[in-house]
Amino acid sequence: MSAMDIPNYQTDAFFGLEDQWLETAPGELTHYHEVGEGTPILFLHGSGTGVSAAANWWLNLNDIAQVGHCYAIDSIGYGQSVVAPNTAYGIKAWVEHAIRFLDAKGIEKTWVVGNSLGGWLAFQMALDYPERLLGIISMGTGGAKQTAALKQHSNPELSPAGIKKTLEMFVVDKSLITDELVKVRFEAAKNDYASDRLLEVVGARDRDRFEFPLDFEKMKDIQIPVLLIHGVQDVVIPVSRSWDILNTVPHADAHIFNQCGHWSQVEKSEEFNRIVCNYLTQHGI
Repeated sequence: MSAMDIPNYQTDAFFGLEDQWLETAPGELTHYHEVGEGTPILFLHGSGTGVSAAANWWLNLNDIAQVGHCYAIDSIGYGQSVVAPNTAYGIKAWVEHAIRFLDAKGIEKTWVVGNSLGGWLAFQMALDYPERLLGIISMGTGGAKQTAALKQHSNPELSPAGIKKTLEMFVVDKSLITDELVKVRFEAAKNDYASDRLLEVVGARDRDRFEFPLDFEKMKDIQIPVLLIHGVQDVVIPVSRSWDILNTVPHADAHIFNQCGHWSQVEKSEEFNRIVCNYLTQHGI
């Protein structure tokens, strides 16, 4: 593989994370953040306007890095990852990208922490590549049937006001959606709509909700430890989604936050980080 030019990009200081890049396929350059050491933990973000690894995990990576080696990637089509011409998007494509990243880093097995779409990907990875996963921690696991909020999420408004409206849908405590957060998400979103890729990736996600839903029958055979985290007031993915998975996956446990929406890793960040670190430690990380 020939070396690719590193883009002239720096993640906003608001997030406090350093940029790294890795060529994961010809013409494909994955943007990611890396902190910690020890057992690998791969973080997979959700979807939405201006989404990125940094914009999902900025309150979590440094704390969770106290117990493991954290890698948070921008999935292809999102954030700053560079894709090859004619790249296709969708659940299978995002899983394959995550596997390419692990291969490029020489990681044989990893924990996966996924939010929303990222949780959906984590379970699909467990079905397609069970030998690569040590365990899953999933918040508001994606792939559920469309709610009214999900339909709104499928038609993003590419403006500061639209981004604020979307982010406020993720939380109970609206004061968390500050002007600064909206600003940095909007700046990131410009990369989305400059290439029209946002509508393409959102369309692929919503297509696969019907074409490649999680196979609950096969999920009965998942043998790795699983922790499901959900907010009671999640209007994007109802908490019943975690209940259905809890009653399907043999070794699944759950933590339910009250007064919490879809963004549990942000809205309950300190407690979330403690719960995740304790769970990982208890399961031998």
